Amino acid sequence: MTVNRALRLIAGIVIIVSLLLAVYVNKNWLWFTGFVGLNLLQSAFTDWCPAMYILRKMGLKDN
Repeated sequence: MTVNRALRLIAGIVIIVSLLLAVYVNKNWLWFTGFVGLNLLQSAFTDWCPAMYILRKMGLKDN
C-alpha cells in the first residue's frame, strides 16, 4: 500500500466515524469532520500532512 492510498483510507474512516459519532453521540463531532476536511484541503496545496509523515516513517512508499 502506498502513502497516498493509506492516507485516503485513514481520512475516509475518520470522516465516517466522526459523522456516526455526530449522529448518535453529539453534534459537536462535526467539528472533527471539518478539521479533517480542512487538513485534506491544505495538503492538496502543500503536499504535506502529519499522517503522511507518520506513514512514511512506518515504511510505506510514495509509489
